[in-house]
Amino acid sequence: MHNWKKKDPYFTREAQKYGQAIPSREYIMQCLEQWGKPMTRKELLKELELSDELRVAFYRRLRAMEREGQLMCNRRHAYGLIHKMDLVRGRVIGHREGYGFLVPDSGGEDLYLSAREMRPVLHGDRVVARIIGVDRRGRREGAIVEILERNNHRVVGRFIVEDNLGFLVPSNRRLNQDILISLEHQQGAKDNQIIIAEIIEQPTSRHQPVGRVVELLGDNMAPGMEVDIAIQTYELPYIWPEEVLAEAKTFNQKVTKEARVGRLDLRELPLVTIDGEDAQDFDDAVYAERNGQGWRLWVAIADVSWYVRPYSALDVEAQKRGNSVYFPNRVIPMLPEVLSNELCSLNPKVDRLCLVCEMEIGSRGGLNSFRFYPGVMRSAARLTYNQVAAMLLDRDQKLQKCYQAVLPGLESMYSLYQLLRKGRSRRGAIDFEVAETKIIFDKLQKIKDIQLAVRNDIHRLIEEFMILANVAAARFLAKRKILSLFRVHEQPAEDKLVDLRSFLAELGLELRGGDSPKSKDFSHLLQQIQGRSDAHLIQTIMLRSLKQAIYSPENNGHFGLALTAYTHFTSPIRRYPDLLVHRAIYHILAQQPAKILNYTQDEMVSLGEHCSMTERRADESTRDAVDWLKCEYMMDKIGECFDGLITGVTAFGLFVELCNVYVEGLIHVTALGSDYFHFDPVKHRLTGERTHKTYRLADKIRVAVVRVDLDEKKIDLELSK
Repeated sequence: MHNWKKKDPYFTREAQKYGQAIPSREYIMQCLEQWGKPMTRKELLKELELSDELRVAFYRRLRAMEREGQLMCNRRHAYGLIHKMDLVRGRVIGHREGYGFLVPDSGGEDLYLSAREMRPVLHGDRVVARIIGVDRRGRREGAIVEILERNNHRVVGRFIVEDNLGFLVPSNRRLNQDILISLEHQQGAKDNQIIIAEIIEQPTSRHQPVGRVVELLGDNMAPGMEVDIAIQTYELPYIWPEEVLAEAKTFNQKVTKEARVGRLDLRELPLVTIDGEDAQDFDDAVYAERNGQGWRLWVAIADVSWYVRPYSALDVEAQKRGNSVYFPNRVIPMLPEVLSNELCSLNPKVDRLCLVCEMEIGSRGGLNSFRFYPGVMRSAARLTYNQVAAMLLDRDQKLQKCYQAVLPGLESMYSLYQLLRKGRSRRGAIDFEVAETKIIFDKLQKIKDIQLAVRNDIHRLIEEFMILANVAAARFLAKRKILSLFRVHEQPAEDKLVDLRSFLAELGLELRGGDSPKSKDFSHLLQQIQGRSDAHLIQTIMLRSLKQAIYSPENNGHFGLALTAYTHFTSPIRRYPDLLVHRAIYHILAQQPAKILNYTQDEMVSLGEHCSMTERRADESTRDAVDWLKCEYMMDKIGECFDGLITGVTAFGLFVELCNVYVEGLIHVTALGSDYFHFDPVKHRLTGERTHKTYRLADKIRVAVVRVDLDEKKIDLELSK
C-alpha cells in the first residue's frame, strides 16, 4: 500500500465515492502546507508516491482545485496554497459607479477593486485577487489574478440603439457595464424595449461584454413590467417544472381517509384565520379560552409536510425558491397554487390537515407548557384584521351579529393578547414601529396611490400568538437536540455599538448595558425617547445598529425578541425553514433517534445559508419593483413641491422621504447651495463651511421634484425656493 493511503484521513471516503481512490483535496492541501512551497504536478506525484495509473485522475483533481480557488498555479506551473501566496478568494460585489469589492470566502475585511480592476468581471463573479496595498481611504486594495466562475449568463435590461449600435443597459445597478448587441443578434428588438440577453462573450480588460437577445419582455413602461424585470434581475424561479406540476396533480381535492389516521379531530373547535384583505394562502388558525387562572391557546398550522415529502419534485422546487415572494400586485409562490391556495390553505368550512401547538399560559402571560400533535380541522371563519378590530375595538354590532358563533373566542383571544403584550414588555423585547406602505393600482394596473399601511391591535394579536408558537417549537427542538433551523438574531457588532453610543452622547442619551447591552436596554431607550421631536431619528439609528436575522442550525437566540430560543414554525406554505421545522417535530413525535433524520449537519448549515439568501433576494427584488413603481408614479409630478423628512445623510447628499407620498428622493450635495458641505457620520449631518447651515437626519424640509430616472430608479430633488 502506498504511503499516502495510510496518512490520508479521507482515504475510505474517496475509495467509496470514486472506486479508485486518489489523494483527497484536504490531504493535498495539508501536504502543501507541511512542505511549505509550491510544487509542480511531477513533484507532487513523486512526493505522494502515486502510481502512473493514478496520474490522469490526480491531474484532473488539481485542475478542479484550481478552478474552485483552492490552489493557484504560478508561472513555473507549480501549485501553491492561496493563503500562502497572499491571495484572496471570494465573490465580486459591483457598484454602479464602476468600482467594486471582493468579499472573501473566508470572511474578514473586503478588498477594494478599482474601476480598472472591475473591467474584466461583473457583479457576482468569483475570483482570486492579490492584495496590492491600501488606498488613500485606508481600504485594502486588490488586483484580480484569476476568474474562477462567471455568475452572469442571462441579463435583463433596457435595449438602446445609438448610431446603429445596440446595447443593453442592465436593470441590476450592480452590473456596471452595458452589454453590446450586434445587429445580427438583436432579434428584432426595438429601441427602449425591455429584453433578456444571453452573454456570449464575457468582459475582458479591453472589451465590454457582448450578448444576443433571447427574449423580448415588452415596452419599457408596460403594466407589470417592473415585476418581470425584478424576476429576471434576481433570477427568481417562477416557472414550475413539469415534474412539479405532475406531482401536484396527483393529490385529491379533499382530505383522504388515509391522511386522517392518527390525527386528533378538531373540527368542532371554533378555530378562525385572521389575515389581510388580499391574503389567499392561510397558514394559521387560532383559538383561545380561559383555563382556571390561566389560558389555553391553540395555534393550528397548515400541514404542508404531509403533501411535500423530502426529496420529492415539490420539495426540491420549494427548497430552490426558499420562500414566496410578494410583489405589490403579484405573488411568486413557493408551492403551486393547488397546494398554497387550496389543499394546504386553511380555507373556511372545509376539512384541512394541520400540525397543532396547544399551549397552557399562566396568569402573568408565561408559557407554562405545550404539546404538538397532528390534527384535522375546519376553520369556522375567514376573518380580516379590520373585521376583528371593528368587532372588538369599535363594537360593530352588525359584524358581531354576523360572526356571533366565533365572537366569544375572539373576546378571549383579545384578553390573552393584552396579557402577552405586558409579558413582552417585561422581558424587554425591542418594539420598533416601522411605517409600511401599500400601493393602490387602477384598472390598467398603473399605480394610483401610495398609502400608509396602518397596523392595529389585531395585527399585533396574531403576531404575539405566532411568536409564542414559534418559541414553543424552538424549545421543543432544543430540548431534544434535534437537527433543524433556528431563527437567529445576534447581538449588534461592537463597531456599530460604538457609533450608536457616540451619536446618543451628542443628544445627552445613554444606552445601558456596557459592552454587551441586552434587548431590554434598547427597549428602555425606546421608552425613554417617546414624545421627543427627534424620536424618529433616534429609532432609525438604533435600528441600523442591529444585525440582520438569519437561519442557522445553531441556536444562538433572538436578540430583538429577547428570547433564548426561537424558530419559524407558523408559515410552511410560504417559508421553507418552517417546513423543515415541521419535519423535525414529526421526527420527534414518531420517537425516532435524531441520527436517522434525513439531513446531516453540513446539509442543514447549507440550507440555513440558502434560506437566508432567498429571504434577502425576495426583499431586494420587491424593493426594486416598488422603487420602479414609485418612480413611475412621480414622473408626472416633476416641478411640484412637497414637505419631506430627511431619512439618510451621506457625503454626497440627503435622502428625503416625501410626506404623505412615502417616496424617497435625493438632494445632491451640489444642490444645497453655494457652500462647502462637510459630512459628519457620527452626528448624521451635513454642515456648510461658510454658512454653518446644518442638515440632519429626521429634519423636516421643503423640496421640489426636478428629475425622475426609471433606469436608475432614482428621483432627484432640490430645495424648494
